[in-house]
Amino acid sequence: MAKGKKYIDAHKRYDRDHLHEPQEGLELVKSLATAKFDESVELVVSLGVDPRKADQIVRGTVALPSGTGKDVRVAVFASGAAAEAALEAGADHVGAEDLVELVEGGMTDFDIAIASPELMPQVGKLGRVLGPRGLMPNPKTGTVTPNVAKAVGDFKGGTVEYRTDRYGNVAVAIGKVGFEPAALRANFDALIGEIVRAKPASAKGRYIKKATLSSTMGPGIKLDPTKVDEGVTK
Repeated sequence: MAKGKKYIDAHKRYDRDHLHEPQEGLELVKSLATAKFDESVELVVSLGVDPRKADQIVRGTVALPSGTGKDVRVAVFASGAAAEAALEAGADHVGAEDLVELVEGGMTDFDIAIASPELMPQVGKLGRVLGPRGLMPNPKTGTVTPNVAKAVGDFKGGTVEYRTDRYGNVAVAIGKVGFEPAALRANFDALIGEIVRAKPASAKGRYIKKATLSSTMGPGIKLDPTKVDEGVTK
């Protein structure tokens, strides 16, 4: 795919092979963002794990202290009082069998799916729809819970999911270019701290192998993997 003029110009303004310290990298990402909209800032971390082994899948949630800067759309599979509480908490779609039918029909207008435990037998039927999109509720990420209202508040307020892909990479948007550098750094450290704490006991060798920052339309900024977790409480 052909690169735009702004993207090419941005590439000329920095050394693409230099390994930057995290704060330097965050400031560089902000300076190289030239789109007319408030671009997201994404952190991609390559981990020294074998995601083919179940005990080396790194997965969980983390509360970003500065929020995500985006409006997170939440669907909740619940009934009765739990459904009412989810609506009051700000959920965008709430339902039981009716919501299951909508999703079966192709409605996936949401970023997070949360389910109360008793609804999981029905939600489990949606694996072919939700699974490939990374939307299937899971107890490990706090998206299968009896307290669906709290989960809605958490995800609306800045909690994000992270998970290694088939290559051992974790990719998470940690905010917007319009954030102050300190706010982006707080989110960066929160995510890295959680990933470090989630290190599988069976993982051998260097854990954080590579890390890259980029804005939605900007080039990738390589980080020094030996500096990525500096200052993080382990």
